[in-house]
Amino acid sequence: MLLMQARSPEWRPLARLATLVLAGSLLIAPAFAQAPDAEGNGKLESIKITGSTKYRSEQVASQTGLSPGTTITKGDLQRGADRLAQLGLFASVQYRFASEDTGVRAEYQVTDAPTVPVRFDNFPWFADDELSAALKKDVPLFDGTAPEHGSLLHEMSNALELLLQTRGVNSSVSSALTTAPATDARIMQFHAEHAGVNIASVEFSDPLAQGDRGVQQRLGDVVGQQFSRTLVELFEFEQVRPVYLSHAFLRVRFGAPVPRITGSGASARVTVVAPIEPGPAFAWNGVVWTGNASISSAVLNGIIALKPGDPADGMKLEAMWEGVREEYTRRGYLDVNLSAVAQFDDNTKRVTYSVSITEGPLFHMGKLILTGLSIEGERRIRAAWGIAEGAAFNNEIYEEFARTGIKQAFTGLPFHYENVGRFLQEDPKNGTVDVLLDFQ
Repeated sequence: MLLMQARSPEWRPLARLATLVLAGSLLIAPAFAQAPDAEGNGKLESIKITGSTKYRSEQVASQTGLSPGTTITKGDLQRGADRLAQLGLFASVQYRFASEDTGVRAEYQVTDAPTVPVRFDNFPWFADDELSAALKKDVPLFDGTAPEHGSLLHEMSNALELLLQTRGVNSSVSSALTTAPATDARIMQFHAEHAGVNIASVEFSDPLAQGDRGVQQRLGDVVGQQFSRTLVELFEFEQVRPVYLSHAFLRVRFGAPVPRITGSGASARVTVVAPIEPGPAFAWNGVVWTGNASISSAVLNGIIALKPGDPADGMKLEAMWEGVREEYTRRGYLDVNLSAVAQFDDNTKRVTYSVSITEGPLFHMGKLILTGLSIEGERRIRAAWGIAEGAAFNNEIYEEFARTGIKQAFTGLPFHYENVGRFLQEDPKNGTVDVLLDFQ
């Protein structure tokens, strides 16, 4: 690091550095080579923040707890760096200073840490815009996103708790790094603990969801439960989305559930409006395979259950891709990976899939390792096992043996095993896979 000597026009290197690691951030604090006075104290003339592409210097400077015009020590400068690191907004924090006759000039050098979008899980008393506005008012560094950890999350939770109190709701607010149900994108979710407002009904904006018997029969999974956007979105993903995919609405979009609260206190209830944009229904137009060196396209096409012009049933599509994976694992390609990319033609309302296959190594049967068996039990299991050592490993045989073969092997014996642990131990270097069965 560098130090500005008194009355010197240039930065000069320090002879000694003190280092502290805090909350994953590197803090490098220079020893005071030349104090403003004999006691190591001095008046702070200015604070400057450099390195951030998201925040202005004056926004961050206030978070150090230091104020120009006050007397500071080297400990105060270090504590200012600690506060910045604890926010969670910065991957690293360093500082340097220069002392002059007019006082101490401090500079904190920071690098921005990743942040994630914010979601409010169960605040039916407020629209998202109101919640964001309250955070921006009370948490100056809030920009619509949140750090993955740090004291800024506590500031945000405290601000939301105060906002809830304006509606007579006394609840603590927690935050958790999680993934959005439909996209698996990382988000920081804020949740009001024990808010206690139940869902009275769910109103879907599209007739298909409104009229589907299966969806209506499963509404009891959410109606009567405490309101939670995550709960509603999981219901949409697991129960409603498959209905649309099976009707070939492959680009269906679900909007954020909108809560409408009625009543107050113990009688408060929420009606959830669930926006759905089904988009067009698509017809099947075929598939283009790439990367399938060991299985011909003709064989793979034989797995396809759709003909050109058929509705592109999304659930059948998922079953088809799984069928392709199973065909590979039957032939010993246990680590096969498929990437299916849809190419939509909006004019003809047809969809063609481009499927890229990464086959991975071919595995052959290694050793059958058995534990917990009697001599007779081991003899029976080895006799019933259906893959010879050195043969291409067939995952279908392995799964069927686990489901029924083990039980059949013990037919006629006066004892049985409650649990059988099973594990495949792959050796990609030698192209073998050992089967481990532990009988308990």
